[in-house]
Amino acid sequence: MKQVLVISGKGGTGKTVLTSSLAALAKGAVLADCDVDAADLHLLLHPVVAETQEFWSGQKAIIDDEQCINCGRCLSLCRFEAIKALKNQDGSLKKIEIDPVACEGCRVCYYTCPVDAIRMEDRLSGQLFISETKYGPMVHAKLGIAEENSGKLVTLVKQKAQEIAEADGKPWLIVDGPPGIGCPVIAALARVDLALIVTEPTLSGIHDMERVADLAAHFGVTTKVVINKCDINWDNTRAIEKICQKREIEVIGHLPFSEEVVRSLSVGVPVVEFSLGAITEEISTLWRKIESSFQSEGVVLSDKKKAGF
Repeated sequence: MKQVLVISGKGGTGKTVLTSSLAALAKGAVLADCDVDAADLHLLLHPVVAETQEFWSGQKAIIDDEQCINCGRCLSLCRFEAIKALKNQDGSLKKIEIDPVACEGCRVCYYTCPVDAIRMEDRLSGQLFISETKYGPMVHAKLGIAEENSGKLVTLVKQKAQEIAEADGKPWLIVDGPPGIGCPVIAALARVDLALIVTEPTLSGIHDMERVADLAAHFGVTTKVVINKCDINWDNTRAIEKICQKREIEVIGHLPFSEEVVRSLSVGVPVVEFSLGAITEEISTLWRKIESSFQSEGVVLSDKKKAGF
């Protein structure tokens, strides 16, 4: 099984649009949406949920109103302003309560309460879904509002997807990764065979492409670049090519701007199924290049990947 991770240094480069098309072209891959903070691959692949699992991560503080003596100690110590004082109409203190969204679970209030009126409870942070699509099994997740530990949830999504791929003998695991260079991206990079960076010919696109390329290089992950909307600024496209040449990163695809992408999004299908135009031809060529890179020369695994990074 080969793992292909589609990432981008910034949002809005067309990462999910490309991932959905690769899923359609792969014919029977296992799919994983690791952009758990803002998952949207399901909008194009229309998964039917077969199994739902709760994701518990971190803790939040809870006040026992009957035991609390309203001393206000926790109120003065909370640096996240998660503890509020509710007052009566005459201005007197009515009760102290904790905002579960603002609470960071730091435990300062828990350790300093003089009457042990505060307890820590596990936090329900999101949900993980195992689904079926016409393109193959799909694992995806949804992180709750203002919840954290998305890197941990990304790891869980990938683990479930890998288990399904190995059990079903699937040749491909195609992962829609999160944008940026933070913990979710680091988690998504673990044990992948190829990181496909989708960028665009803009100054921010170039800058963030270099950052995520540095991150992938740090972990020894083989990287290739796809320039989306390459024809909107040829000067910047050539600048990307020069940067990649200097870094010895192959530019494996040049995707033109196409209104067919917008139309395919409006009806909720991968663009390669919607259009027979130039954009579909280029994405199909890109997928054949990915396949041939494994079949002919192969993707060399780094020592870090072999060690289980």
